[in-house]
Amino acid sequence: MDELIPLSDATLGQMTVRVPRYDRAGLRPGIVHIGLGNFHRAHQAWYLHRLFDEGLNHDWAIVGAGVRPGDAAQRDRLLAQDCLTTLIELDPSGKSAEITGAMIDFLAVEAGNGPLIRQMADQDIRIVSLTVTESGYFTDPATGDFDATHDDIQHDAANPDRPRTAFGAMIAALRLRRDAGVGPFTCLSCDNLQGNGTVLRQAVLSLARLSDPALADWIEAECSFPNSMVDCIVPATGPAEIALAHSFGIKDAAPVTHENFRQWVIEDNFCAGRPDWHKVGATFSDRVHDFEMMKIRILNGGHQVIAASGELLGLGTIAQTMAHPGIRALLRKTVTEEIAPHVASVPGCSAQEYLDLVERRFSNPEIADTTRRVAYDGSSRHPGFIVPSIRTGLKAGTPVRGLALVSAIWARYCTGIREDGSEIAPNDPHWDLLVSAANAAKTAPNAWLDMRQFYGELVDNKGFAAEFSTWMTLIHSDGVEAAIEAYTHS
Repeated sequence: MDELIPLSDATLGQMTVRVPRYDRAGLRPGIVHIGLGNFHRAHQAWYLHRLFDEGLNHDWAIVGAGVRPGDAAQRDRLLAQDCLTTLIELDPSGKSAEITGAMIDFLAVEAGNGPLIRQMADQDIRIVSLTVTESGYFTDPATGDFDATHDDIQHDAANPDRPRTAFGAMIAALRLRRDAGVGPFTCLSCDNLQGNGTVLRQAVLSLARLSDPALADWIEAECSFPNSMVDCIVPATGPAEIALAHSFGIKDAAPVTHENFRQWVIEDNFCAGRPDWHKVGATFSDRVHDFEMMKIRILNGGHQVIAASGELLGLGTIAQTMAHPGIRALLRKTVTEEIAPHVASVPGCSAQEYLDLVERRFSNPEIADTTRRVAYDGSSRHPGFIVPSIRTGLKAGTPVRGLALVSAIWARYCTGIREDGSEIAPNDPHWDLLVSAANAAKTAPNAWLDMRQFYGELVDNKGFAAEFSTWMTLIHSDGVEAAIEAYTHS
């Protein structure tokens, strides 16, 4: 292989892949994005990059930020390559790459978040967007209410000028903007949460009321919190992804791989203006709820249907789970019979057509999306993506046997031991609690459903509890594959 070209502004002319067609030196900031992970760079930042390529909206460049100490390492990696990213599309018909440049800076990560607050207070910033994971909004999984008891929230309420959280920093910046007469900014969640704008609004206003009710009233009146649906499968970056960048001749410390599909549906509710994302494929719609319901129930829920099973059977990637006839049948039967009947069609796509699309996407052999990544944080993902379908089915009087099985397989996963006897490394913020409950559920299945912070009132539903108990007993006596076969052949 020829010598690798280090990624930087100075070397863009040497690249053999698509590079920015715009002058990055002429970009001006308009967005602060908190949480510079792979998903943001493959999704929201890509839309903005393509918009810049069209010669449009060059005053909407991204300034990156993080609020966790670990974000400093990502900052170092990206600043060393002028905040450029190599995006590698993993299409089964052939891989391709492009270099994106919508991000122009990454703020220093400091205790108290001073640099972040000052940047968000700047009048040029009109949108603050976030990807902080589903569990990052201080929401009680069982009730959906704001959790004001968390140590970080208590700290921010008592120290509003030196906050730990992204929401505390946003509030501090909005206080400065109000006092200076600069005006508000739009608060845009880009996380996989149903009603993500509503959830973000709850977090910001609830925290603000703990320290400054008058400011909370101003934020409520002036700021906007549009809901959005985001979709693109983006694996984590490791040595294989870095080597893939090398195959294109590029030395990139933080390349991003992604599938050949992305979707972004957004409410057009921006208090301080917005980029023309619709000109490069995003959809502005007042039906975001329907789009996100389809995606969260079928795609995100579908991921949880198959991930724990794959891990328990030693299948390393989502594509490998889809090559397992039993797991593939589990996904199709559960979604077709128990999830899709309660999901409305959206323009151009029915729930069943969307399942067909999801099956094709999950089966992409080029996507090395690990079952471990997808199974991570099940204590947020099951309450967010599976439990709502269970509740809907129970209310409608339709079957929930497959969803009960999926819940039982997750419980079996949380024993921490695969079916071949190998250990599953901790894979959840509440891992110790989950392992304890999972082991108790071997002989007393309701010990799992008794975790009301995740399942709410479902333990009190005798029909669902009985289905769950039946599957738990079968899984621990005959194994996961036997339980899946019993369901898919019924």
